[in-house]
This record gives sequence, C-alpha cells and structure tokens, in this order.
Amino acid sequence: MHNPHDPRVLPLREGVSPSCVVLPSTGTGSLLDFLASRLPAVARADWLRRMAAGDVVDEHGLPASATTPFTPGLRYYYYRELEHEAPLPFDEAVLYQDERIVVADKPHFMPVVPAGRYLQQTLLVRLRRRLNLPELSPVHRIDAGTAGLVLLSVQRATRGRYQALFRERTVRKIYEAIAPWRDDLPLPRVQQSRLEESGHFFRMHEVPGVPNAVTRIDMIERLGGYARYRLEPVTGRRHQLRVQMAALGLPLVGDTLYPEVNDPAPGDYSSPLQLLAQALAFEDPVTGQHRQFASGLRLRPLAGLAKA
Repeated sequence: MHNPHDPRVLPLREGVSPSCVVLPSTGTGSLLDFLASRLPAVARADWLRRMAAGDVVDEHGLPASATTPFTPGLRYYYYRELEHEAPLPFDEAVLYQDERIVVADKPHFMPVVPAGRYLQQTLLVRLRRRLNLPELSPVHRIDAGTAGLVLLSVQRATRGRYQALFRERTVRKIYEAIAPWRDDLPLPRVQQSRLEESGHFFRMHEVPGVPNAVTRIDMIERLGGYARYRLEPVTGRRHQLRVQMAALGLPLVGDTLYPEVNDPAPGDYSSPLQLLAQALAFEDPVTGQHRQFASGLRLRPLAGLAKA
C-alpha cells in the first residue's frame, strides 16, 4: 500500500492531499456502485467524470473506470472537490520555520485541515501552497473556532518524533479564554473529569467514571461579569476545555456547541469563540533545544464586556 501523498498514487493538487476510501471486506458489483452508495454527496455522473480524468486510482496507482469491479479490502484515492468555497477574510501568520517544523498562528474560524465546506481555506492547505512544503502536516490540531498556535511537521522523516511529544504529554500548552465570572468558584483549581462522546454532532460530555481529562484553571483578570481565564490542559481530549468550563457553569463566550448547539449562518464571523492557544513549550526531540512560542493574537471580548 502506498502512502496517500505518494505521487505514484495521486499527487497533491493545489496543496490538497487525496482522500482515501477503503472497500469493505465483503461486497459485490462495481466500484462505481459502491462509491455512489457510500459517498452519495458525489453524484454518480461526477464519479464517472473523475474516473475518466484519471482522478480515482487504487493503492497501486491503477486508475478506476466505470467497469472496475468491487475488490474487497482495496484502497482507492480521489480528490475532494467543492462546488463553491467562500474565501475566509482572515490570514494565518508563520511565527517560526526551519527544516523540520513550522509554528503558525491560526485565526478564529479557520479549520486546520480540510473538512466539510472547507478545502483551500484551511491552515494546512494555505501553508502548503504559501511555503511550498508538500509534506507539511499538523502535529496536533485545534478547533476551527479556536485561534492561536499550531505546530506542523515539515518532513515525514521526523514527524513521528514531534507527534510523540503530544502523545506522551510532554508539551506544555497554555490557553486563554473569556467566560462568565463566578465568585463562589475557588481558583486556581485542577479540574478532573471523564469525557465521552455524547452521540450528537461530535459533542462530548462529562460522565461518571475514572477521569481522562485534566485541566489547570486560573483567572487572569475580571471583566465585569466575565473574566479572562488561563487554562492549561494536561490531557488532550476533544473539546476538553469547552466541555469542562461549561460544566463548571462557565461556558466560553462565542461557543456554539456548549452548553447548547447554535449553528451560525455561513459567513457570520460576528461572535468568535473566545479561546486562544496562547503558548507552546517543549524540548525539541531532534535538537534537544528548548522551544517556546507565544501567539501574537489577542482575545477581543464583545463590546458589552467592559472591564471592571
């Protein structure tokens, strides 16, 4: 099996890696029937067009056609396409770059990797094209709504060593957030809870059981009925900071998932999530050098949050 970035399979196209679909271990009929059923967002006629252009290939680099049979377990690669992708009116910043890593400052609303209605307007694709780095890949991710620092790996050869930093929890991550202020909540505190998927819209929730999410929480300053908080996650569960703060009665300003789902209209950038990945620090696994980075971005509370 080839790597999806291997040019013998499909090369990057305008900074975008090919997507992959794995055929199930059982099945019959044609590949076209399977794709049209499994990925119905792409019309059957569109699959035929892509096949005719050579844009659907198997893991050995062989192009598919309308008559290609279903082969259990075989991987196929293809390019995601969007009929229309609105440009994001925000720009990322590159804070640091060398032959192994890039550290970027991501604005609110920008996804790290292609997903949903975003393809070109993602941090990864923008940086691949801007920096001409085809092997660039994020070492970790933050939510589209969260602004701040993202560490990316420039080359495959050393990528695993940087990924291990996050897996082994040897990276110090500090976030800032704006949320309501509670005078009855002792701070600083270490919040420990068990987070699991809630089964709805990729949301998480706290459940009884052995904690798997740990966050250090402190207040930086009062902002009237709100406050600016310093959050230091020890673990890295999905939506950890947002879920734990909401469970404490401190939902983050601008949060559209917690405590309730509120999906804004596309193009509505009026209320960004007040969460910033402000600092990253780690020992470089290749050079042994201490690395420390700080975001150049700042949270900008809504006009009504006047400082006390």
